[in-house]
Amino acid sequence: MKRINALTIAGTDPSGGAGIQADLKTFSALGAYGTSVITALVAQNTRGVQSVYRIEPDFVAAQLDSVLSDVRIDTTKIGMLAETDIVEAVADRLAHYRVRNVVLDTVMLAKSGDPLLSPDAVDSLRRQLLPQVALITPNLPEAAALLDAPHARNEREMHEQGRALLALGCEAVLIKGGHLDDPQSPDWLFTRDGEQRFTAPRINTRNTHGTGCTLSAALAALRPRYDNWPDTVAAAKAWLSRALAEADTLEVGEGIGPVHHFHEWW
Repeated sequence: MKRINALTIAGTDPSGGAGIQADLKTFSALGAYGTSVITALVAQNTRGVQSVYRIEPDFVAAQLDSVLSDVRIDTTKIGMLAETDIVEAVADRLAHYRVRNVVLDTVMLAKSGDPLLSPDAVDSLRRQLLPQVALITPNLPEAAALLDAPHARNEREMHEQGRALLALGCEAVLIKGGHLDDPQSPDWLFTRDGEQRFTAPRINTRNTHGTGCTLSAALAALRPRYDNWPDTVAAAKAWLSRALAEADTLEVGEGIGPVHHFHEWW
């Protein structure tokens, strides 16, 4: 079987639970070779974000040129983009190199609530990136921000917002229902071919730092191995559930700790 080369475009996490570090761990755990482009240097740990240093857009573009002009990239995950100029630089290079299998994690807030995307960048994300990506993975607050609409309060409203996001031009939408008061934590996948509901029991752990980053990286890593998004989502969610179930075996930080990316190996 052909080896999979995966690219992550995101910010950093020195504590290793989210961002570029979590993405590369996820790629490795799932058998993909990881490459990376850094959009922001984030001083953060399990207790929150202390500072953000945004990379100049020209240097983000230069990193993308370095990777995409040399390495065959089979699949890509995009995370933190921080500012409008970075969104525009990434959108330009994706179009230039015709990058495929792009999973966009619409990162707007850290688990601690700290902002990771400026408000004026949301429109650029909506107009310039969404039409180029294969899948977006918003949670309920992110879906609401992308649509400039109220937060969905139930699965009926999740349906409405999922369809509205699909209409913005991306190939598929996985809207995550973790913010609903539901023991099954339902997610809904919307594609041109239909809709599918996915559930997973809530894991009793406080160690959920980087869960969104990890899920989107898993979706990117697994997509080339499957013929469709439903099978990819099912495999990624099953793997993440095990990573969450094993999270308490790690001893990382004094706040919200990371999931266990290497639960199958350690």
